[in-house]
Amino acid sequence: MEVEQAIRGYRVVRRFAERPIPDDALTAILDAGRRTASSKNEQRWHFVVIRDRQRLAELAHVGDYAAHLAGAALAIALVSPDPSARGPHSILWDLGRAAQNMTLVAWARGIGSAPATVYDQARCRTILAYPADRHCEYILSFGYPARPEDLTRPLRRGGRRPLVEMVSQETWPS
Repeated sequence: MEVEQAIRGYRVVRRFAERPIPDDALTAILDAGRRTASSKNEQRWHFVVIRDRQRLAELAHVGDYAAHLAGAALAIALVSPDPSARGPHSILWDLGRAAQNMTLVAWARGIGSAPATVYDQARCRTILAYPADRHCEYILSFGYPARPEDLTRPLRRGGRRPLVEMVSQETWPS
């Protein structure tokens, strides 16, 4: 799949079929995250793969919009140093890039995904047992779509603002 085609065709999927993700697909997804460029090449991330149904159900309560984690074939938690601690906030940029790479590789293999923002850090830390000096801002759910047509459904009308509304040349528009 071409990059531009993948970006144009990508759809968030929150309902998943009860079908496991093969190990080779998981490895490709994780490798896409690993190979992501990072600020100063620090690679300040750690990926926690979650397949256990009970743990996925528990993670579905770490954020207001995390319910899709319960039905996923697997999830990947993006664990990093705490972005609110001293130091550059570039880790959020790095995590976003790694997440995008992982979700696009999954999409190219017919696997859907959705991000979940973690609001309850204490609960997430208890479930995943990462150290106190680490932080989990995002968890990605992955699975084959419950409805195969989700792979090709058209964009919703009005889903994206036109470029003219969000791009200016040289300076802020007056």
